[in-house]
Amino acid sequence: MKKSLLAEAERFRKSIGTKNESSLHRSLKFQYTGSGGKSEIEVGEYVADGIRKDGEYIEVQTGSFGPLVKKVTKLASLGKVRIIHPVAVSKTIEVYDKDGKFLYRRKSPVHGTYWDIFNALLHAGGLTLLKDVSVEVALVEIKEKRAKDGKGAWKRGGVSILDKELSVWHESIVLSKPKDYLRFIPFKKNEEFTVSSHARKAGIKVWLSRRVLYVLTKAKIIKRTGKKGNAWVYIR
Repeated sequence: MKKSLLAEAERFRKSIGTKNESSLHRSLKFQYTGSGGKSEIEVGEYVADGIRKDGEYIEVQTGSFGPLVKKVTKLASLGKVRIIHPVAVSKTIEVYDKDGKFLYRRKSPVHGTYWDIFNALLHAGGLTLLKDVSVEVALVEIKEKRAKDGKGAWKRGGVSILDKELSVWHESIVLSKPKDYLRFIPFKKNEEFTVSSHARKAGIKVWLSRRVLYVLTKAKIIKRTGKKGNAWVYIR
């Protein structure tokens, strides 16, 4: 008899300990570590996802960079570090019942973009200032497997996420220096702008523009110069 999907998921979780590494994370880890590299490298009290043949440390982070600050700072004191952040431009969701029987498949209405990097950097803008740290934002398509088992988050109605898999890798951008982040500021040097004018010119939501400018101000890539009415004014 075949093992159920849930049993397989549990076996996989136990095989990787408390890290709960998804297939997406694992695929990107091996892809970026490359031929001749090594994965799961102990560095003092930390374990790096990988180290390339050329000595560059690899960290794959699908969520906020906040928990990575101390770890990456330590790794950067020893060599170059590249943080890989996958952004799903397309997501297919497969749903199973509690016994692992396939129920249905649907496409997520959410489509990510390069701007999503600022959700990850919101509590870790200082990482952009570290000399030997680069961020690679990878646009990918993923498949997410879920189970209606009553054990998941309340916002998903108790549905659990079993795994995330890499389906297609499209392209990426590398942000290795503070000036690389200026691609997200569509204004000339010393040209004044506000959250609303930035959102309008960049073609993004105001709430996202607010995050972008917050992160880049903390990272000292842009600065506030004063106010116009109730709006902060910024320049490059």
